[in-house]
This record gives sequence, C-alpha cells and structure tokens, in this order.
Amino acid sequence: MATVTLQIPLAQIGWFEQMVHSMGWSFHIEETSAAQEKKQEITPALRRRINKARKEYAAGETITCRTQKEMQQFFDSL
Repeated sequence: MATVTLQIPLAQIGWFEQMVHSMGWSFHIEETSAAQEKKQEITPALRRRINKARKEYAAGETITCRTQKEMQQFFDSL
C-alpha cells in the first residue's frame, strides 16, 4: 500500500471524499497543527455566549424538540 499526502482546501474536502470513495479507496484526514490550534481557540466573546446558553438551558429557557414531529411543528409555528 502506498501513502500519498495532499493539501486540499477545506472547501473541497467533501468533493474529494466522494471521489475517493467512488474509486473504492480509503483516506485519513490529518489537520495541520495550525488548523488544530485555530479550531481549539475559544475567544472571550465566545466563552460568554457559551456560558449564557448554559445558564438559559439550566433555567429551562430553551425550546426542546424530542421528536421530528415536534421539531416540524416548531418550525411551522415560526
């Protein structure tokens, strides 16, 4: 088995994945360290939004849809 390393723009990963699977090949996506660091970055503003959402959820101030039918009724009501 041969190993090939490619750098593919993130916007093209879906297309590449479909092409590779259609040929019966397998592949592994390994992100660069810079992409991994950026992915793990949580800004103070994002942290505040996360904390606010957690508080709203704990206080029951969220809409919960447990089934697809409930979700569809919610969207229809908008």
